[in-house]
Amino acid sequence: MERADAARNRARILEAAAALFAARPPHEVTMEEIAKAAGVGRGTLYRRYPDRASIAVALLDEHERALQEELLRGEPPLGPGAPPAERLAAFYAAMVRLLEDHAHLVLGSEVGRSRFETGAYGFWRAHVRSLLVAARTPAPDALVDALLAPLAPEVYGYQRSDLGLTPAQITEALTRLTRCL
Repeated sequence: MERADAARNRARILEAAAALFAARPPHEVTMEEIAKAAGVGRGTLYRRYPDRASIAVALLDEHERALQEELLRGEPPLGPGAPPAERLAAFYAAMVRLLEDHAHLVLGSEVGRSRFETGAYGFWRAHVRSLLVAARTPAPDALVDALLAPLAPEVYGYQRSDLGLTPAQITEALTRLTRCL
Protein backbone atom coordinates (compact mmCIF):
# COMPACT_ATOMS: atom_id res chain seq x y z
CA MET A 1 0.00 0.00 0.00
CA GLU A 2 1.35 3.38 -1.00
CA ARG A 3 1.65 5.98 1.74
CA ALA A 4 -0.59 9.02 1.31
CA ASP A 5 2.33 11.46 1.02
CA ALA A 6 4.05 9.19 -1.53
CA ALA A 7 0.83 9.01 -3.56
CA ARG A 8 0.51 12.81 -3.51
CA ASN A 9 4.14 13.19 -4.62
CA ARG A 10 3.66 10.64 -7.40
CA ALA A 11 0.57 12.46 -8.65
CA ARG A 12 2.35 15.84 -8.52
CA ILE A 13 5.37 14.45 -10.37
CA LEU A 14 3.24 12.90 -13.10
CA GLU A 15 1.11 16.02 -13.47
CA ALA A 16 4.17 18.27 -13.71
CA ALA A 17 5.93 15.94 -16.14
CA ALA A 18 2.82 15.66 -18.34
CA ALA A 19 2.62 19.46 -18.59
CA LEU A 20 6.33 19.82 -19.34
CA PHE A 21 6.30 16.97 -21.89
CA ALA A 22 3.30 18.54 -23.63
CA ALA A 23 5.08 21.90 -23.87
CA ARG A 24 8.47 20.64 -25.08
CA PRO A 25 9.93 17.43 -26.46
CA PRO A 26 10.48 15.09 -23.49
CA HIS A 27 14.18 14.67 -24.26
CA GLU A 28 14.62 18.42 -23.66
CA VAL A 29 13.01 18.32 -20.21
CA THR A 30 15.39 17.74 -17.32
CA MET A 31 14.68 15.79 -14.19
CA GLU A 32 15.50 18.92 -12.21
CA GLU A 33 12.78 20.84 -14.07
CA ILE A 34 10.28 18.09 -13.30
CA ALA A 35 11.19 18.09 -9.60
CA LYS A 36 10.91 21.88 -9.42
CA ALA A 37 7.57 21.98 -11.26
CA ALA A 38 6.22 19.21 -9.00
CA GLY A 39 7.46 20.93 -5.86
CA VAL A 40 9.44 17.89 -4.71
CA GLY A 41 13.10 17.34 -4.01
CA ARG A 42 15.33 15.62 -6.54
CA GLY A 43 15.81 12.71 -4.13
CA THR A 44 12.05 12.18 -3.95
CA LEU A 45 11.85 12.25 -7.73
CA TYR A 46 14.78 9.88 -8.31
CA ARG A 47 13.58 7.39 -5.68
CA ARG A 48 10.42 6.86 -7.66
CA TYR A 49 11.62 7.54 -11.22
CA PRO A 50 15.27 7.04 -12.17
CA ASP A 51 14.93 8.89 -15.50
CA ARG A 52 12.58 10.73 -17.86
CA ALA A 53 11.73 7.54 -19.72
CA SER A 54 10.35 5.92 -16.56
CA ILE A 55 8.12 8.95 -16.03
CA ALA A 56 6.88 8.82 -19.63
CA VAL A 57 6.20 5.09 -19.24
CA ALA A 58 4.14 5.79 -16.10
CA LEU A 59 2.14 8.45 -17.94
CA LEU A 60 1.55 6.19 -20.93
CA ASP A 61 0.63 3.21 -18.81
CA GLU A 62 -2.96 4.31 -18.22
CA HIS A 63 -3.64 4.81 -21.92
CA GLU A 64 -1.94 1.58 -22.94
CA ARG A 65 -3.79 -0.44 -20.31
CA ALA A 66 -7.11 0.86 -21.61
CA LEU A 67 -6.20 -0.25 -25.13
CA GLN A 68 -5.02 -3.63 -23.84
CA GLU A 69 -8.36 -4.11 -22.10
CA GLU A 70 -10.18 -3.35 -25.36
CA LEU A 71 -8.03 -5.91 -27.21
CA LEU A 72 -8.82 -8.56 -24.63
CA ARG A 73 -12.47 -7.88 -23.84
CA GLY A 74 -13.76 -5.16 -26.14
CA GLU A 75 -16.19 -5.32 -29.00
CA PRO A 76 -15.07 -6.64 -32.39
CA PRO A 77 -13.22 -5.83 -34.50
CA LEU A 78 -10.75 -4.49 -31.92
CA GLY A 79 -11.77 -7.12 -29.39
CA PRO A 80 -12.27 -10.84 -29.92
CA GLY A 81 -14.74 -12.16 -32.46
CA ALA A 82 -13.58 -10.61 -35.73
CA PRO A 83 -11.32 -12.25 -38.34
CA PRO A 84 -7.58 -11.75 -37.68
CA ALA A 85 -7.03 -9.28 -40.55
CA GLU A 86 -9.91 -7.10 -39.33
CA ARG A 87 -8.59 -7.20 -35.78
CA LEU A 88 -5.11 -6.23 -36.98
CA ALA A 89 -6.55 -3.31 -38.96
CA ALA A 90 -8.52 -2.20 -35.89
CA PHE A 91 -5.36 -2.52 -33.76
CA TYR A 92 -3.45 -0.35 -36.23
CA ALA A 93 -6.21 2.28 -36.12
CA ALA A 94 -6.22 2.26 -32.31
CA MET A 95 -2.43 2.55 -32.19
CA VAL A 96 -2.47 5.47 -34.62
CA ARG A 97 -4.94 7.23 -32.29
CA LEU A 98 -2.71 6.45 -29.31
CA LEU A 99 0.35 7.79 -31.14
CA GLU A 100 -1.51 10.86 -32.32
CA ASP A 101 -2.80 11.68 -28.85
CA HIS A 102 0.33 10.75 -26.89
CA ALA A 103 3.28 10.86 -29.31
CA HIS A 104 5.20 13.15 -26.96
CA LEU A 105 5.01 10.51 -24.23
CA VAL A 106 5.82 7.62 -26.54
CA LEU A 107 8.85 9.51 -27.84
CA GLY A 108 9.95 9.97 -24.27
CA SER A 109 9.73 6.29 -23.44
CA GLU A 110 9.76 3.98 -26.42
CA VAL A 111 12.55 5.03 -28.75
CA GLY A 112 15.40 2.97 -30.09
CA ARG A 113 16.10 -0.33 -28.40
CA SER A 114 14.19 0.70 -25.24
CA ARG A 115 10.98 0.27 -27.24
CA PHE A 116 11.41 -3.50 -27.18
CA GLU A 117 11.91 -3.56 -23.41
CA THR A 118 8.57 -2.06 -22.40
CA GLY A 119 5.77 -4.24 -21.15
CA ALA A 120 3.40 -2.63 -23.62
CA TYR A 121 5.56 -3.66 -26.59
CA GLY A 122 5.57 -7.21 -25.28
CA PHE A 123 1.78 -7.11 -25.12
CA TRP A 124 1.45 -5.63 -28.63
CA ARG A 125 3.88 -8.27 -29.90
CA ALA A 126 1.91 -11.12 -28.30
CA HIS A 127 -1.35 -9.73 -29.69
CA VAL A 128 -0.07 -9.41 -33.25
CA ARG A 129 1.55 -12.84 -33.06
CA SER A 130 -1.73 -14.38 -31.89
CA LEU A 131 -3.51 -12.81 -34.86
CA LEU A 132 -0.90 -14.20 -37.25
CA VAL A 133 -1.23 -17.66 -35.71
CA ALA A 134 -5.03 -17.46 -35.93
CA ALA A 135 -4.68 -16.52 -39.60
CA ARG A 136 -2.30 -19.44 -40.11
CA THR A 137 0.41 -17.15 -41.38
CA PRO A 138 3.66 -19.05 -41.98
CA ALA A 139 6.61 -18.14 -39.70
CA PRO A 140 4.68 -15.64 -37.54
CA ASP A 141 7.68 -14.91 -35.31
CA ALA A 142 9.62 -13.54 -38.27
CA LEU A 143 6.77 -11.22 -39.20
CA VAL A 144 5.58 -9.78 -35.88
CA ASP A 145 8.20 -7.07 -35.45
CA ALA A 146 7.96 -6.10 -39.11
CA LEU A 147 4.23 -5.50 -38.62
CA LEU A 148 4.87 -3.45 -35.49
CA ALA A 149 7.69 -1.40 -37.07
CA PRO A 150 5.31 1.13 -38.70
CA LEU A 151 4.11 1.97 -35.18
CA ALA A 152 7.56 2.97 -33.94
CA PRO A 153 7.26 6.53 -32.64
CA GLU A 154 10.13 7.72 -34.85
CA VAL A 155 8.42 6.31 -37.96
CA TYR A 156 5.07 7.81 -37.00
CA GLY A 157 6.66 11.19 -36.24
CA TYR A 158 8.52 11.18 -39.55
CA GLN A 159 5.34 10.36 -41.46
CA ARG A 160 3.34 13.07 -39.68
CA SER A 161 5.95 15.84 -39.52
CA ASP A 162 8.28 15.31 -42.45
CA LEU A 163 5.94 13.70 -44.97
CA GLY A 164 2.81 15.55 -43.84
CA LEU A 165 0.64 12.43 -43.80
CA THR A 166 -2.59 12.56 -41.82
CA PRO A 167 -3.56 9.95 -39.25
CA ALA A 168 -6.27 8.79 -41.68
CA GLN A 169 -3.71 8.28 -44.44
CA ILE A 170 -1.42 6.32 -42.16
CA THR A 171 -4.31 4.19 -40.90
CA GLU A 172 -5.46 3.47 -44.46
CA ALA A 173 -1.96 2.42 -45.51
CA LEU A 174 -1.70 0.09 -42.52
CA THR A 175 -5.14 -1.33 -43.29
CA ARG A 176 -3.97 -2.08 -46.86
CA LEU A 177 -0.99 -3.87 -45.34
CA THR A 178 -3.32 -6.17 -43.37
CA ARG A 179 -5.08 -7.18 -46.59
CA CYS A 180 -1.75 -8.43 -47.97
CA LEU A 181 -1.51 -10.96 -45.16
